[in-house]
Amino acid sequence: MHFDYVVIGGGSAGCVLAARLSEDPAVQVALLEAGVDDTSPLIHCPAGLALMARSPALNWGFETVPQPGLNGRRGYQPRGKVLGGSSSINAMIYIRGQRQDYDGWAADGNPGWSFDEVLPYFRRAEHNTRLNGALHGRGGPLQAQDLGTPNPGAARFIQAGQQAGLPLNDDFNGERQEGVGWYQVTHRDGERCSSAKAYLTPARGRPNLTVITGAQATRLLLDGRRVTGVEYVGRDRVPRQAHAHREVLLSAGALQSPQLLLLSGIGPGAQLQRFGIPVALDLPGVGANLHDHIDVVEVMHAPGALGTRELFGLSLHGLWQAVGDLREWRRQRTGRFTTNFAEAGAFFRTDPTEPVPDVQLHFVIGKLVNHGRTTVLGHGWSTHVCLLHPKSRGTLQLASPDPLAAPAIDPGFLSHPDDLPRLVKGFQRMRQITAQPALAALGGRPVAASREVRTEAQIADFIRRYADTIYHPVGTCRMGPDAAGGAVVDAQLRVHGIAGLRVVDASAMPRIVGGNTNAPTIMMAEKAADLIRTAA
Repeated sequence: MHFDYVVIGGGSAGCVLAARLSEDPAVQVALLEAGVDDTSPLIHCPAGLALMARSPALNWGFETVPQPGLNGRRGYQPRGKVLGGSSSINAMIYIRGQRQDYDGWAADGNPGWSFDEVLPYFRRAEHNTRLNGALHGRGGPLQAQDLGTPNPGAARFIQAGQQAGLPLNDDFNGERQEGVGWYQVTHRDGERCSSAKAYLTPARGRPNLTVITGAQATRLLLDGRRVTGVEYVGRDRVPRQAHAHREVLLSAGALQSPQLLLLSGIGPGAQLQRFGIPVALDLPGVGANLHDHIDVVEVMHAPGALGTRELFGLSLHGLWQAVGDLREWRRQRTGRFTTNFAEAGAFFRTDPTEPVPDVQLHFVIGKLVNHGRTTVLGHGWSTHVCLLHPKSRGTLQLASPDPLAAPAIDPGFLSHPDDLPRLVKGFQRMRQITAQPALAALGGRPVAASREVRTEAQIADFIRRYADTIYHPVGTCRMGPDAAGGAVVDAQLRVHGIAGLRVVDASAMPRIVGGNTNAPTIMMAEKAADLIRTAA
């Protein structure tokens, strides 16, 4: 099969690329996705995300290697295995990060990536139903909106944040990120608005766009140091090839984009040789610089009548509510099943001298244990404490030369000595907020895991026992000017030393942004589409 462009990975970035590039009827575009089509009702009903962690049909469900900073535990790394990628299984929070994040990218030698330069692409992508003006977009494919049926328990968290001294913030993507407030979500008409639904679904009827699901890339096809296509296997495990006359665009995500480069002989030579893979290009930065938002959750049990009415939970009353909630959503696309569970949040500085917030809270209107994989009875809430600018770095390496095997994922959580003390301070501030009268009225009490946790040492021990990802791995194909210095792609997202290949996804982020990573990944793909069209 021959195309002008072959996009590998139908996730948050890949759907954008396929849709934008196929706007030109003169080019042929192929999109290869290893997962399934996005037809599951669990995807489209926002509350269905509560079951996503248990769905191997839609979720790769990777694990890390044992983490010394987490007492040797293996962390969980869910990734979307479906059109839309992780935007089809995430909590739908629309956050861009901080102006300083992108200005830092540009200052590191990546011209074109300052905040003022990427803002037009955020605006191009966005259709915001409430916000407008210089910082927001109207008419873009990705709908960002306020929650249709906000939960009263989340409203209590916002009141508690104000009682604890945080300013109310009605736009975390505005001039000021600091404060407490409601998250805007990527919804449309009471359903999830994933990258697939926003970009790909409207484009599926184009005769110049070929979408192939169940197609797992196994290696890039090279002619010398030029990529000419990709080999992949379908569900029948029969090898096939897709050839690109212009470019191959690798958008398999921060964990699988570097894996495919390594399988194709592009990466650290010594690692490739250990697995018997011929070295096409010794590129030391492939798989390095892996980092993620380390996060710890405190779970509270609210057994009283007020908590049972306001918060989600497994009980007779909760099940009775859920029956009515599901009926309402199916008939009207309204009601409590339009929740994203993490409805409200906050950004704050652990020290007044910090120039920007360094901790983010996600307030979840239910008891979340083990990423939702453990069934917990009763009603309550969970508060995530997320470190926004971790200094710890890890690696993504091959675990096997088998292209169908999972990679070896090592985020290096808490390996830098600065991260744990900051997370302890964030946890302490979170407890100050959740102890305020607005939330105290629910009569919540910590579950057993954190009930006796009080001192800094006890909090640090709790973090090592329970912290994990909040699902934002980045950096493994770092953007930068110098391959010898560890960069994998240049500011045009072209792989250093390889023609005909770009990496377009969160793996190209030089440093993680101060917030959720889905909207920034979509922005990167919007900008990449322009870069690609300009080069054609």
